[in-house]
Amino acid sequence: MARTDVVPDTRTSVAPSRGVPLALAGAAVGVLLAVLWSARLVDGLGVDAADGILGRDALKDDIPGSGAGVLFAFVAGLAGTFTACNVAAFGAIAPMAGSGGGRGGRLAGALRPLAWLTAGAVGVAALYGAVAAAIGPGIPQLSQDTIGNGMPVRALQALIVYVLLGAVLVWLGLAAFGFAPDPLGRLEDRQHHLRVLLIGALIGGFVIGRPYPLFRKAFAYAADTHNAAYGALLFALIALGNVAVMAVLFVVLALAGGGRVPRWLNAKPGRAARVTGTALVLFGTFTFVYWGIRLPARFDYGWFPTMPWNAR
Repeated sequence: MARTDVVPDTRTSVAPSRGVPLALAGAAVGVLLAVLWSARLVDGLGVDAADGILGRDALKDDIPGSGAGVLFAFVAGLAGTFTACNVAAFGAIAPMAGSGGGRGGRLAGALRPLAWLTAGAVGVAALYGAVAAAIGPGIPQLSQDTIGNGMPVRALQALIVYVLLGAVLVWLGLAAFGFAPDPLGRLEDRQHHLRVLLIGALIGGFVIGRPYPLFRKAFAYAADTHNAAYGALLFALIALGNVAVMAVLFVVLALAGGGRVPRWLNAKPGRAARVTGTALVLFGTFTFVYWGIRLPARFDYGWFPTMPWNAR
């Protein structure tokens, strides 16, 4: 019986004549996205969506209890789907999109890599939530202190975390093209979903230093409890909310047209690698540039172009 959980072989060599233009295009689009991005607009839409789901002012109203905190955490994650600190999660669709099988196995084949990605995201987020709750409100992510030219300590933490995550995503993208050493190497021969698990762990890492207002509120609520288990639960739910929309989109793509997308990706050698590499370079570049160059420029560390709708 044919396997239904095969992921595309992103280690297939890509001809430089095709890979270089795609890698450069991905990087260029990532930079352009960082220039055009309006955090005020996207974050505001997320908060409005949370208000509608919860039926109250998500930012101003208190979380009435631990049960409400559980719901709030998932909604906060869901509302932050398209924020600058999570949108790179959509780069995970390409590495998973080659999964699938025939007929009735397509759904199972789509859910397996998705389960591995979710496990990586939830595992990292839950671990950080447990540590954060155990430490309490004194953790840097909740600090009101500033340094240098008025940069908040929590912004500095976000800068460090997201620059590292962006760099890793770019590296994985370049490795898919064959332009950089593959950090996973032949480990995937034995662990077929190791790459997807790693990308999931990177998505889970987005909660570390995340400045999104709804997330900070959930974070503060978890920290006030000093309950590591409860903090782990809240952060796990935030991670689930973060990947929920991406997961639905991935399943739709995997099943639409009788699995047309996975078949197209695997129809020619190197195609899956090219798509994967382009997506990871694009979202990795956006994350790196937005947090590593655009954010410092707001505090007069360097310069970055602004648009009329995002100059603040």
